[in-house]
Amino acid sequence: MAFASPLEFTTQLSSTAKRSNLPVLLPQSVGPTKPVRRSVSAYTSQNGAVPRRPVQRLRVAYQGVPGAYSEFAAKTACPDCTAVPCKAFIDAITAVEAGYADRAIVPVESTLEGTTVRNYDLLLHHDLRIVQEINLFVHYCLLAMPGVRKGELKKVISHPVALAHCGRNLNQLGLNGEAVDDTAGAVELLLSNRMLDTAAIASSRAALLYGLNVLAHGFQDESWNVTRFLILSKDPVVARLSLFGLKTSMVIAHSGMMLTVLLGVLSAFSSRNINLTKLEMNPSSEVDGPISILDVQGGGSIKEFPHVVFVDFEGSVDEQKVKDAIDEISKLSVFVRILGCYSADPNIYDLH
Repeated sequence: MAFASPLEFTTQLSSTAKRSNLPVLLPQSVGPTKPVRRSVSAYTSQNGAVPRRPVQRLRVAYQGVPGAYSEFAAKTACPDCTAVPCKAFIDAITAVEAGYADRAIVPVESTLEGTTVRNYDLLLHHDLRIVQEINLFVHYCLLAMPGVRKGELKKVISHPVALAHCGRNLNQLGLNGEAVDDTAGAVELLLSNRMLDTAAIASSRAALLYGLNVLAHGFQDESWNVTRFLILSKDPVVARLSLFGLKTSMVIAHSGMMLTVLLGVLSAFSSRNINLTKLEMNPSSEVDGPISILDVQGGGSIKEFPHVVFVDFEGSVDEQKVKDAIDEISKLSVFVRILGCYSADPNIYDLH
């Protein structure tokens, strides 16, 4: 089910989070396919024809376990894909770099929480390109073991963001939240330990997959709860055809006065009638220090800046007016890196 209304996110300031160093945790059955040498006769039918080899399904890495919202977003964006579960977002990124997956999907912002800065930092630290976006309506449910009622609950477990989105309803029930790695992982924990005094906040699909009872639908505090996901790839090819038009994402960094840069960015785009859909400044912090960016055009060196600006705009980097705008911005002695050019899908997809 899709809603035609576009998702609009508000511009806000945010802080940088440190990159995770967790190891890659992937199913043993998923990995790079080793070439197998076979003679032509092994593929030849009785009439001498050589049938086509089956096309390998796209492998999309996501953070979580089956039943997670990221898995549903992956299946919605790439319906015929094989979803590859990973322990952490950095694991999903590394899976693509190592060839264990073709794509990685990460949530980057939501209507309730704003920008997930840590995941945007992953874009800065790795040489992957945005090739697709998808907006997913997140509908939280309160799940429990069969036969358990609300009055028997003592606590609720889920991902920290899900707990934050449902804080008011948790308070009304007098329940404390306990954070775990992800929503579907909370369901697995509930089942494996047969926790009869605990509920999990997860999706209705997770309830079906794991055989749990839904004690409450729409458990989030605000009815309008949409998360934007980005699909990442090592493939640098720029999208050229799209039913919805194209969108380009870029990051701009500068060591001097950021206000001057912001005014220059606005002037470069507005003078060419290029519509901005996102303009967000990310300053450094005393705790995390300067913001590091991988310079993919400069031999893979790491550069540091006191602040960066994330920009999304309508159009393709192949358009001359876009090239002229980027050239004008670059002349301000700033660092510019294109994060991807992809289809600007305005739909909001529902889990139901």
